[in-house]
Amino acid sequence: MSAGKRLPGTPEPMHCWPGADGVRIAGDAWGDPAGPLVVLMHGGGQTRHAWKGAGRRLGAAGYHAVALDARGHGDSDWAPDGDYSMDRMVEDLRCVIAALGNRRPVLVGASMGGGTGLVAVGEDRVDATALVLVDVGPRIEMDGVERIHVFMDQKPEGFTSLEEVAEAIASYQPHRKRPRTLDGLGKNVREGPDGRYRWHWDPRFRAGTRNLDMRQDRLEACARSLTLPTLLVRGALSDLLSEEGARAFLEMCPHSEYVNVAGAAHMVAGDRNDIFGDAVVEFLSRTVPVGGAPVQPPHPIRPHREGPPEAIHDVP
Repeated sequence: MSAGKRLPGTPEPMHCWPGADGVRIAGDAWGDPAGPLVVLMHGGGQTRHAWKGAGRRLGAAGYHAVALDARGHGDSDWAPDGDYSMDRMVEDLRCVIAALGNRRPVLVGASMGGGTGLVAVGEDRVDATALVLVDVGPRIEMDGVERIHVFMDQKPEGFTSLEEVAEAIASYQPHRKRPRTLDGLGKNVREGPDGRYRWHWDPRFRAGTRNLDMRQDRLEACARSLTLPTLLVRGALSDLLSEEGARAFLEMCPHSEYVNVAGAAHMVAGDRNDIFGDAVVEFLSRTVPVGGAPVQPPHPIRPHREGPPEAIHDVP
């Protein structure tokens, strides 16, 4: 099941892997497959394409960068049962890591993807070598959350033209320059039988119950349990992760490093990919060097219990 047909010229995924529950996970990869594995996980409503620039930068630096489309997003399958909880996202991640040879990965996650990475490591479900969180933390701003939800919920009946899609994106990201052409919009929408354009994601992704208090408690516990090298990257213009929210995370995880990217909003990698890529490569060169052993020793994985205490949908 999908939002419709892919627009002509939309890039095909380089790879597909089996996820949890038979869901197929699509992705792209850059760099030497023998290099340290870096898994890139996008935010809610985004796709693997958000990491293209960062993936190329990591690949050029000797890492094997793999960007995933989360279930229900981009070219990945929609969940048959509509389950888009953090727990299922973590299980998808574990499945992809297994398909890639069970090598210990660096986890890089933006917003929703950062929540997935934080739970995966903080609950000992993935043995990672390092963690990079991009504009996300346990404590987030509700005004920013609501703004994302309003953007994602608009036009359920579909857009009549790509120009209308471009206008919606520009309204959400007024700090970015408008693209000169509409060619790149094909990655964000699908064309339905009625000729209208709809976002690439499963609408049920937004229909799930979101208990933000429960989410915060869970992510705070995960943050306090972190022992691996951790980098928090915030967009200085972000309305989702405030400076206070970032400082709160640094208190929960005092060994973590922090980069505040000027001129970037919530979509940090897309806004200032140059600064973002340089910051991540510099961090990894010290913690997971190419050709050397990672700083973090192997860590035992906790068996995942069936029936988690809560199935929390993360915030995009």
